Amino acid sequence: MTTPTTLTAAEQASTPTFQYAVARVSEHFANVLYFDLGRYLIAAGALTVFLLVFRSWSDARRIQRKRSASRKDYIREVLSSFRTVLVFAFVTLITLVGRELGLIEFKLDSAPLFTIAWQFALIVLVHDAYFYWIHRAMHTKALFKIAHLHHHKSRTPTPWTAYSFATLEAVVEAIYMPIFLIVTSAIGIQYAGLAILFFLWHMIIRNVMAHAGSELFPAGWVDNPLTSWISTTTHHDLHHSSGYNYGFYFTFWDRMMGTEHPRYAEEFRKNAKPLFGKRRLPQLARTKAENISVILAAMLAAATTMHGLLLAADPSFV
Repeated sequence: MTTPTTLTAAEQASTPTFQYAVARVSEHFANVLYFDLGRYLIAAGALTVFLLVFRSWSDARRIQRKRSASRKDYIREVLSSFRTVLVFAFVTLITLVGRELGLIEFKLDSAPLFTIAWQFALIVLVHDAYFYWIHRAMHTKALFKIAHLHHHKSRTPTPWTAYSFATLEAVVEAIYMPIFLIVTSAIGIQYAGLAILFFLWHMIIRNVMAHAGSELFPAGWVDNPLTSWISTTTHHDLHHSSGYNYGFYFTFWDRMMGTEHPRYAEEFRKNAKPLFGKRRLPQLARTKAENISVILAAMLAAATTMHGLLLAADPSFV
């Protein structure tokens, strides 16, 4: 008769249990939920406040002058974005499982600035390629209605359009990060937590800028070889209104594949202005309603994410 093995206290503490797994999953889910919601509210809220406060500046740079987003559009975008945040929290559990199984490796202690820089650049370049091709795939007849139509209901984008996805599109967007980390870990790259953190903030900031509705980049951007390869607000706005321009951060995939809008540069020149125009600073244009909107948006972002900012500053939460 076999005598049952008795574990010491130290062995019991180090042995994974169901309770431990539940605690880890719950912690990861809550952190990702809080962080992604915080990123969305901060980025979209801050840009909305800017466009409201500097109304004369943004109106002079409006891209779609004959059409405006309705109240119904804003409600749909915000509600579906909350759903997207939930999907992100579920999908990124793959990252947690990958770490627990040793498939994903992070270098969470201090990393050289050069390491953080090249890892950040790599993840952005790969994500731009990933986004271009999955974006084109979602525009095929087989996938458009079930994956991408919801996002294109925002014909006149707003900063809140950034996360306005159908569930399937949200899954496809979220799964990039776990796949990237699994592949890079398999080839021996131990990613710095700060590189991932910078990428996540860069992604949402560029996302809300692409959906701003007003051209945020200065005149001359598309005519300078040093900047013309970086996409502008007009570049993505034309996608919502015409179907061209599938790239995210950069324009070179669209140029290589012949999917860039033929009048992109011309349209950009119509919308863009010198950064500050004739004045040194944009003219303030605050009505009473705008003041209320600004205060409410600021309070919402601050109340929801004050602690989230502290959490986001620690790359170990990833």
